[in-house]
This record gives sequence, structure tokens and C-alpha cells, in this order.
Amino acid sequence: AHVRCRNFMDEVRTFEHSTLKVPYEGLNKTFRGAQKVIDRELSHVLSAASEATTSSKDSNAKVDDVVNALDIAIQKLASLKRKADECMDDEKVCVRCLRMRLDHLKSFASGQLTKEASVAWKKKRIDRMIVDHFLRSGLYNTAIAIAKNSEIEELVDVELFLVAQKVEAGLRNHDTQPCLTWCHENRSKLKKLKSSLEFRVHLQNFIELVRAEKRMEAIRYARKFFSFAEESHMKEVQVAMALLAFRPGTSCKKYGRLFSDSRWTDLIKLFHQENYALHQLNGQSLLSVTLQAGLSSLKTSYPFPTI
Repeated sequence: AHVRCRNFMDEVRTFEHSTLKVPYEGLNKTFRGAQKVIDRELSHVLSAASEATTSSKDSNAKVDDVVNALDIAIQKLASLKRKADECMDDEKVCVRCLRMRLDHLKSFASGQLTKEASVAWKKKRIDRMIVDHFLRSGLYNTAIAIAKNSEIEELVDVELFLVAQKVEAGLRNHDTQPCLTWCHENRSKLKKLKSSLEFRVHLQNFIELVRAEKRMEAIRYARKFFSFAEESHMKEVQVAMALLAFRPGTSCKKYGRLFSDSRWTDLIKLFHQENYALHQLNGQSLLSVTLQAGLSSLKTSYPFPTI
């Protein structure tokens, strides 16, 4: 039993890291977001309560003013309770997902499954690998259909990739707002990863303003977003600012490359990298890695000469 448990833990580290890590990171993000919301709402309650207290102690205050101050405090308390309930519901969803995945892994680790149940469990693992591969390949509808048919919706990260799909679609349509929103929501984690994605998105917005002959607007944009650029980005900022002296179609290769539409494809690739890093996902799908390992381990029929 000890050997089986050890072997299974090796499998978990190899195959199931993202199965648990993604919902855990989701719970962590939800908790941190809830903490900010509760702190903000609590400060509103304390402020309203302080005003109500001050108003009630004022001998010259009118009854209507005191009642109004109390009503505002009650409204703030109701808002705090509503937001707290919403945050609790969001956390419960994350916890339920994490618990279902843990229970799914524990059912196999227990060693108490029948042979048929063990085969079915392994079939679900393969289905999860296929869904993950299709999601990474952009085949979202196919992945969702397989997940639903195999009843593994809670065991795969469809929502994670659907969010990524919106960002990717925006970048393909030269719309950076979904990507900037994503960067804002994950700013603290991206900062720890030393991500350059947000900077490069702002750089692309600057280039598009120059392309549209909106040079003054481009300068204002640069002052707003490039003034506090990191030292490692200063050379790129300097080159970009020189772009103000050029037009699209310039024969100068150094600056002509900045007007290339291929930069949008580069942004999409960078977003994928940062999204995977943020959730500690491998760059390749587990299906691809497993398939490559399996093919490499197959015995070849090629006849080697006898030495």
C-alpha cells in the first residue's frame, strides 16, 4: 500500500499538478479580491457610523438629519452584508471545485476501486487530457462537448481558457481593452513574474495612435504610461518615441517593423505564455508531452548490426 501511494504521488506530480493548482490559484485570487471588497465596504460603514454618531451628539442637529445619517449607515451595512455574501458564494464555488478534484484523485489513490472502475477512472484522465489539448488549440466548442459528454466539467479548466479566448479574440481584432483588463485583475501576480505584457500592450496602443496620425494623442499616451517604465524597457520606449518622425510604410527597417501587424501575433503568444505561467501550466499540453514520451519509449523494429 505504501508503494502504491508513493507511485500515485509520483503520478500526481507528473500528471495532475494543474488539476489541483488551477482551482487553488482561483480560490487564492477570489479570497484576495474578497478581502479588498470587504475592507472597502467596511471603511464605508465606519465612515457612515462616525457621521451618524457625530450628528446624534450635535445638540443643534435636526431630527431629520440624524435619521438620514442613520439610514445611510444602515444602507452601508446592508451593502457590506450583500457583498460579503457574494464573496462567500464565489469562494464556495472554488472550494467545491477543489474538493471534487481532490475526491476524484483520492478515489483512485485508495486502491479500493474495482477493475472496471479503475479503467473508467483512467478513461476520464485521458478525456481530461484531450479536453485540455483542444482548449489550448482553440477548439473550445469541441472541448466543451467532450467535457459534457464525459461528465468531467468540474475536472477541467474550461473557464480559464474561455477567459483567455476573449483576450485573444480582442488582440486578433486589434482591441487591447480585454487584455489590459486581464492585466489589471492579475497585476500583483504578473509583477512577481516580472511580466512585460502590460507594457507591450501599451506600447502597441502608442504605435496604433502614431499609425492613425494622432501624434499629440500618442504623446499624451506615452507621458501617461511610459513615464514610470522600468529601466529594462527604456530603450524600447526611446525607439518608439522616435516613431513619431515616421509614417507607416517607411523604408527604414528599424521603424518599419514597429508598424508590422505581426506584432499582434507576438502579443497573443506573449499572453499565452504569461497566462500559463500565472496558473503554473506547462507550455505544452499534457497529452502532447505524454504522447511524445510514449512514442519515444516504443521499441523500434529497426535491425541494428551485431557488434
